[in-house]
Amino acid sequence: MEKTESLAEFYKRKFNWMPENFRNEIGHFNIFRIEPLIGENGKPVIPYKRRDFYKIMLVKGNSKVHYADKIFEVKKQALSFSNPYIPYKWEHIDDIRSGVFCIFNQQFFHQFGNLNQYEVFQPNGNHVFELTDEQAIEVESIFVKMEQEIRSEYKYKYDILRNLVFELLHYGLKMQPSTNFEKQQINASQRISALFMELLERQFPIEEHHPKINLRTASDFANQLNVHVNHLNRALKETMQKTTSQLISDRVLQEAKILLKHSTWNVGEVAYALGFTEVTHFNNFFKKHLGTSPLKFRNIT
Repeated sequence: MEKTESLAEFYKRKFNWMPENFRNEIGHFNIFRIEPLIGENGKPVIPYKRRDFYKIMLVKGNSKVHYADKIFEVKKQALSFSNPYIPYKWEHIDDIRSGVFCIFNQQFFHQFGNLNQYEVFQPNGNHVFELTDEQAIEVESIFVKMEQEIRSEYKYKYDILRNLVFELLHYGLKMQPSTNFEKQQINASQRISALFMELLERQFPIEEHHPKINLRTASDFANQLNVHVNHLNRALKETMQKTTSQLISDRVLQEAKILLKHSTWNVGEVAYALGFTEVTHFNNFFKKHLGTSPLKFRNIT
């Protein structure tokens, strides 16, 4: 898989210039109208890779987004949220498209909250939301305010821009299934589960700068968290209705599908990266969960 694209590389690829305030102490924020890249087949495409910045986009037109191991088709228009931890690619089907997006880094929100606590930026959350015409108008009006504000000379304009980002973020959150917002009492099991999920996700995605996972078994995670493996299992069963091994397997399988579809590594290299000592073990694991071999899965278009 290609290496993570930095903000500097994004500007070089898309515009061949860098903004003057790019490396200032307040972090970075910018907004653009969509001008898609054109692929070899004449259709606009954005390469599949991770970026080291956040992106919120209003896209209009029929398109597909490959997000981790999932594919979402946008029928008409959608609001999407991208983060530095999950690779993605947009495949645009319509010849005529429009839209707008903003980009920013974590430093822009330093002391203003942790963006990763919100479901739209979490691996298991929803990241793409189909919009009605009325919703698209509402979302675009927020982006228009951003465009007006970033051009202004107002002393505190970046505070307003942060608020507008949060407005978009909460717009998406309100469109999540209501079950995601059920209030639960914070207890020891939830804290352990949150720490486990953070450790698990920190190992992904696999790429050239992070070529292999280190924590592979329930015992590995229990030792890292300094809890007994049975205690960890109970906590995860209580909060997530799955065992430690099931959650690890689910995430390893998700990454396996990504690597098989979007990397040039052979099956043996994928198996090694995901902590399998033998290719046959990986083949058996993959076939058990998906009913097909890794090689056949890779060749399915």
